[in-house]
Amino acid sequence: MEEKWNGKQIWREIKGRKNSWLILLLVGVLLVVIALPTSERKEEGTKEEGEERLALEGQWQEDSYEQQLETRLEQTLAKVRGVGKNSVMITLSSSAENVVEKDREMTSESIKERESTDTSKRSTSSETSVYTGGTGEETPYVSKQLSPKIEGVLVVAEGGDDPVVVENITEAVQALFGVDTHKIKVMKSN
Repeated sequence: MEEKWNGKQIWREIKGRKNSWLILLLVGVLLVVIALPTSERKEEGTKEEGEERLALEGQWQEDSYEQQLETRLEQTLAKVRGVGKNSVMITLSSSAENVVEKDREMTSESIKERESTDTSKRSTSSETSVYTGGTGEETPYVSKQLSPKIEGVLVVAEGGDDPVVVENITEAVQALFGVDTHKIKVMKSN
């Protein structure tokens, strides 16, 4: 026996299918939203990691600048004939210096008196620091960082008793660091 479909039955059937498709679509969208990481979480993690990394890099740069110079000089001198095993000590006169960018405003004014031919000029200038950063945390804009000046160099080498080797080491240190001769000492290791 065949059933005859009337308008109400067809509408219920379509509506039932429509609701199930809608539910499946909403569940799919919900799963996609849960699976995607939020940008807020990424920014917080990145900001904390970035601050920690910058703090470590800053400390590393201050502590190891002389160590880097010493290591590189030791490795280079070890390749020179007659020097042999060596140890280097470098002293710095100061720490690194940051140069802060400044805005300079200059104004000049010329005044000419009616009765005389003299003109007087007056100029003023003012400086203000340039800051970076936004909400609440403003830091001065550093245009460049000056490396610390090398005060003295001590080289203890196996070939430190040979005058030719001592002269070669002294000239190499002068060429690399621009240090005066009297601030370079080369000694024989035991």
